[in-house]
Amino acid sequence: MEGPQSSTHVPSVLPLLLLLLLGPASYAVAQRCPQTCICDNSRRHVACRHQNLTEVPNTIPELTQELDLQGNMLKVIPPEAFQDLPYLTHLDLRHCRVELVAEGAFRGLGRLLLLNLASNRLSTLPQEALDGLRSLRRLELEGNMLEELRPGTFGALGALVTLNLAHNALVYLPAMAFQGLLRTRWLRLSHNALSVLAPEALAGLPALRRLSLQHNELQALPGAALSQARGLARLELGHNPLTYAGEEDGLALPGLRELTLEHGALQALGPRAFAHCPRLHTLDLRGNQLDTLPPLQGPGQLRRLRLQGNPLWCACRARPLLEWLARARVRSDGACRGPRRLRGEALDALRPADLRCPGHAAEAEEEEQERARAGPRGPPRPGNGEDAAAAPCPHACACVSETRHSSCEGRGLQAVPRGFPNDTQLLDLRRNLFPSVPRAAFPGLGHLVSLHLQHCGIAELEPGALAGLDRLIYLYLSDNQLSGLSAAALEGAPRLGYLYLEHNRFPQVPGAALRALPSLFSLHLQDNAVDHLAPGALAGARALRFLYLSGNRLTQVSPGALGPARELEKLYLDQNQLREVPTQALEGLPALLELQLSGNPLRALQDGAFQPVGRSLQHLFLNSSGLEQISPRAFSGLGPGLQSLHLQKNQLQALPALPSLSQLELIDLSGNPFHCDCQLLPLHRWLTGLNLRVGATCATPPSARGQRVKAAAAVFEPCPGWTARKAKQTPASRPSARRNPIKRRHQGADKVGKERGHL
Repeated sequence: MEGPQSSTHVPSVLPLLLLLLLGPASYAVAQRCPQTCICDNSRRHVACRHQNLTEVPNTIPELTQELDLQGNMLKVIPPEAFQDLPYLTHLDLRHCRVELVAEGAFRGLGRLLLLNLASNRLSTLPQEALDGLRSLRRLELEGNMLEELRPGTFGALGALVTLNLAHNALVYLPAMAFQGLLRTRWLRLSHNALSVLAPEALAGLPALRRLSLQHNELQALPGAALSQARGLARLELGHNPLTYAGEEDGLALPGLRELTLEHGALQALGPRAFAHCPRLHTLDLRGNQLDTLPPLQGPGQLRRLRLQGNPLWCACRARPLLEWLARARVRSDGACRGPRRLRGEALDALRPADLRCPGHAAEAEEEEQERARAGPRGPPRPGNGEDAAAAPCPHACACVSETRHSSCEGRGLQAVPRGFPNDTQLLDLRRNLFPSVPRAAFPGLGHLVSLHLQHCGIAELEPGALAGLDRLIYLYLSDNQLSGLSAAALEGAPRLGYLYLEHNRFPQVPGAALRALPSLFSLHLQDNAVDHLAPGALAGARALRFLYLSGNRLTQVSPGALGPARELEKLYLDQNQLREVPTQALEGLPALLELQLSGNPLRALQDGAFQPVGRSLQHLFLNSSGLEQISPRAFSGLGPGLQSLHLQKNQLQALPALPSLSQLELIDLSGNPFHCDCQLLPLHRWLTGLNLRVGATCATPPSARGQRVKAAAAVFEPCPGWTARKAKQTPASRPSARRNPIKRRHQGADKVGKERGHL
């Protein structure tokens, strides 16, 4: 009996012994690769991008270290979904429509370093969803729908260095929200709706050095919460409706070196606002409403004070500021709004003696009158005016004096209530039923900064509806029944900077209304019924920086339609019906940084399509546009400034080389059916010189199907002019010449840094 048993056992053992002798690489090669994926076993990298997968393939090689599943339809990540992949270090689940991560979904991934769940549909994270990720160093959750964080959610991530929660729907941070993140150095919470931070929200973050809170709804400096993160070196609070900062806000950060408060609503600053930040080196106050500034006490190491875009009044009262700047050797910028003789003068070019003090009462009165004619001053300091504690509040509403917030959200109200505290800065009336907003609907709310009227069934704003809202910065009218707006309806809010009109019924841009908004910075008109952008549509929007027209019915953007908005930086025209790039309409936009054209039926790009914005453009989106042909000179004029080019999910069989784009940090060519023959040789050579992952794969001929265009040397060897010598490195392929994505000057470029080829 022993003889037959031995003879049958030996053949089954020999292959296993052979694999062990040949090493783990051979073992990985021996495993099957999922039919819809591309397996690079030498690098232990598997890519299954944009394959409409509804679950994780179960035949991925066990030794895989990097798994790219972005662009699928997973929806749910079940428990132990990756239990057979214990060697994973990088996992990319971006754009997978994930709605739920089950408890224990990532158990078994003890070696994972990077988990990317950005751009999904997560609204909550179960308590144990992230269990088992003891080695994770970076977690990307940007662009989801998270509304709350439960204490303990991140408790198992003791090695995490970077946590990205930007572009979610967070409105509140509870105490101990980040407990367990003992090594986290950078926490990104920008582009949420945060208005309140619990005093211990940031407790348990001993290693935190950088905190990003820009683009939220903070009405005051969250000093109590920030005091829990005393190791902070950089704090970003720009684009929040802060109106005042003083010592009473309790900003005590002994290690803080850089503080950004740009583009808020600051109208007054206390002299000891930063007295407990002794190492503060750079203070950014650009784009606020400061007409004067006292000498700052306490930050003895301050060397840079940025004041551009503030209406500085360079009269006698500004002399102490100039004397302090000179004495403390602080470099500053900014220009004088008045008086008339100093209008436009650079602050750093003035001497204290240039600021003439009136010699008698008549001169002083004349100066006061000139200042009054120039515009309103800052608001009263906290403590002035009506006692907030005794202030009234309408029935069925909640008014919080500490935060100056009033809310009647979802109370079934059929008329705009009145009687809110006079010092209210944020008023939330969402999810009620107001068919119209009547004249003078918000009496006595001269301090209001942010007004929320989403989901109210509003069909009309009557003339004078916003009367008296001189300090209003944010107006949310999304998800209503509006088809038009008059200038008279908006005339009472001259400082309005952000207007949200998405998901309404506008057949055209409300150009007449924009003339009443000289300070309009960002206009949101996504998902309306706009079919044509005519000349003059933006005639009143000369300060506009961001224009969002995604998801409309645009078939034409006429020449001159965008011209008045010469400061425009972002233009979103994606998901429309444009059949060609509106090249002539781009004339006169010298500051344009980002152009979004994805999801239009373009089919082809003509010569010089982007020539008018070639010097400024940094990010270009042309994905999912049905592109079949791109002219060799389509990108002429675009040079070293372009950082990202998105061409994924088109119908391109060929693409010319683009040597002028020498500083690209991201180029995505995935999802195109490239035909790999000798005509594609120039593209192959160019891609070989890029130190980037581009996602371009051959679809035809059958012998080359699935091979990467960049690495398919055997496909191009028979071509005339082929040489085995590697393509000469371009400046973009040398690490020393590449830009650091963390240091980009444009706020919207954070997304590009995140999507750069990590996986």
